[in-house]
Amino acid sequence: MNVVFTFKNFDASEHLKEYANTRFSKLVKFVTNPDNTEMQVNLSVDKFRHVAEVVLSSDHIHISAYEESEDMYSTVDLVLDKLEVQLRRMREKMRSHRRKEVTSARMDVISFDEEDENREPVIVESDSFVPKPMSIDEAAMQLQTLDHEFLVFRNADNEAINVIYRRNNGDFGLIDPGY
Repeated sequence: MNVVFTFKNFDASEHLKEYANTRFSKLVKFVTNPDNTEMQVNLSVDKFRHVAEVVLSSDHIHISAYEESEDMYSTVDLVLDKLEVQLRRMREKMRSHRRKEVTSARMDVISFDEEDENREPVIVESDSFVPKPMSIDEAAMQLQTLDHEFLVFRNADNEAINVIYRRNNGDFGLIDPGY
């Protein structure tokens, strides 16, 4: 995420710059593509008011927030809280729209006889299920406890169907379609 600071009517200390940068970097968890995200932060002092204006632009997001108080540090915190509320609301709205589209996924287990190389694979079993939403770490832990080679789950971060599988060397691999 590219964060650009502008200071008006005062010289910002290094501590304030570091504080603001640290605080605003927390917003990375709310955006889907941090590399394509721009944040313009304008901090200014007008007599006794400390003002913060922030504009965040990403792929499908364009939000802004304005806050003022008597201390620049508290102003940064207040405007950050406003942005977090807006981003949470947008993320929840996107998730609720995706949940409406959730349908059961169909999984086919294909088995074939290794001795006869010319034989066509035969579908021996099929099952329909709704993948459980979970984090990648949670899916890895669950696959570790199961005696399966793979696990299909709904990624809790982006609501996409993912597959985590056991590699030959014992590590795990992840298939994420990235949409």
